[in-house]
This record gives sequence, structure tokens and C-alpha cells, in this order.
Amino acid sequence: MPGTRYPDTRVVALDRRFRRQGNAAIERIATGFRWAEGPVYFRDLGCLIWSDIPNNRMMRWLEDDGHVSVFRSPSNYANGNTRDHAGRLITCEHDTRRVTRTEADGRITVLMDRHDGRRLNGPNDIVVASDGAIWFTDPGYGIDGEYEGHADTPELAAHVYRLDPATGEATVVADDFTRPNGLAFSPDERRLYVVDSGITHGGPSHIRVFDVDGTRLRGGGVFADGFAPGFTDGLRVDMAGNVWCSMGWADPAEDGVRCYAPDGDLIGKVLLPETCANLTFGGRKRNRLFMCASTSVYALYVDIQGAQLP
Repeated sequence: MPGTRYPDTRVVALDRRFRRQGNAAIERIATGFRWAEGPVYFRDLGCLIWSDIPNNRMMRWLEDDGHVSVFRSPSNYANGNTRDHAGRLITCEHDTRRVTRTEADGRITVLMDRHDGRRLNGPNDIVVASDGAIWFTDPGYGIDGEYEGHADTPELAAHVYRLDPATGEATVVADDFTRPNGLAFSPDERRLYVVDSGITHGGPSHIRVFDVDGTRLRGGGVFADGFAPGFTDGLRVDMAGNVWCSMGWADPAEDGVRCYAPDGDLIGKVLLPETCANLTFGGRKRNRLFMCASTSVYALYVDIQGAQLP
């Protein structure tokens, strides 16, 4: 990044609970995309995979030498990605309106494309719990137009789902969102944080937090707001329970990532030159924050480990 020096002034501590690595700076590791989204890190392979949605492809960056290549094209306008506990890639596809799993031999298994006999809208973001259950959001951005999928009619309301891959049974765990988006568990999985980016369709711009009660959710109050007129999209949680979320679409000076303590206090920011969409922790020690921001992917070593496994 131009003008880099230690400490990086674009990494802003607002509270002493925000743990920053003083001799690390923001790096642009890849650029030249139309809309970068859905990053997932493969520690065993030393690579980051993400979606370049409008270009209908998924990209791969190798940590050892920084090489960037196309991982999958076409990708069915894939958006969010994660891994299950067998290390397999789990993907939300806009164009086919489904959730898929990439097997070890490269075959693609459809995990879910319908609920109660009706097509999903276009799954967006996704996480896997320690029991193997897959939780995902289905806001329908992929069928709003031709740029990130194809224009189509929604057959379901915008829901948050829990899918048991062993039985194939899916349940709606939250049905009162305008546009449910990014989601992440707390380190002990007692909480689930879910973004509502409904400001794009006349709704709210905030993060809600639920208590996880087995296969159900309780509560759902607002955890963090103050994003409007912009909004957050994706989020991840570190081992201290801090919530790191993307930020953009409004004041350019606020583009990047925000970090909230478990009590909802804003404690730090990572400022980027582009609107940020999504992020994930990775690196060999899970202490590197990867941020998909519009046309580029950025990375920053931080003084904390991400909670998401594997």
C-alpha cells in the first residue's frame, strides 16, 4: 500500500481492547476484480479462495508466492464460501439458487436448493457449526438483476436457515429480516451474529445477535448499528469474541472494517481505499485478516486469532 509505515495509521484503535500488531501493515494482495466476496482460507493448502461475483468465477491466491489464478469458472455466480469439518468447500450460488459442497475429488453435491417445495432466493453467506450443521442466509440479491445472477421472482421470504447435512432437513431459524446477510458464531457458539443489510430495500442497517438454543435461535436484538447511510455485509469473530465486520457504501473515510467488543462497543477500525464486502481470518496461525473490498483483496496481520475453524 502507498505510504506504508509502522505503525499503520489506517489501523485505528479506539479502545485498548482492540489488539493491533504494531509492526504490520495493510497489504493489497490481489486486484482487478469486479466485486470480490466470500473469502475462505484453506490452511492445509495455504491458499485463499474467494468469489468474483459479476465475473462468474472464483479466484485463488497462494500464500507461499502470492500467485493468483482462477479457481472455478463459471461459478454459477457464487457468493459466500466456508468449509465443513471434513475440509470441504461449501458455497452459496446465486444463479442456481442453491448451496453446494465440493467433494475431495472435485465433484459438486447439491445440499439444498428448495424449501417446502419452493426455490431458494439465492443463498448469500454461510457458516458451519461444530455439530456439522450448516447455517446460511437467503436474502435474494442474486435474483435482483442480471449483474450478480439473473433477474427472477422470489418464491420464499428472506430467511436464515439451518441445514442438517446428515438428514438433509432444513429449518427456518429466523424469518423477520429484510435482507439477512453475513453471519458468524461466537467462539463458544452460544451466540449467532447476523447482518441485516435491508437498507438496500428500505429496511435497516445493523447487526443482530441471537442466543443459540440447540437447533433454534432466541432473542435477536440489535448488537450494533450506526452504519447508515452505508451498511455492513459480512462478518467474522475472533477468539476474544470481538466481531469484525465490513463497512462501506457511504462515507469513503469509513470504508473498511470495524471491530466491536462482545458488549457492542466499537473498539477499532481498519481503513481501506475501497468499500469492503466480506472478510475472514486465515494464515498459518489464523492471525491474518483477509478482506474482500470491491475490486481488490487486502490482508493484515492482527494480534488475535480468528475463531472460525477449520
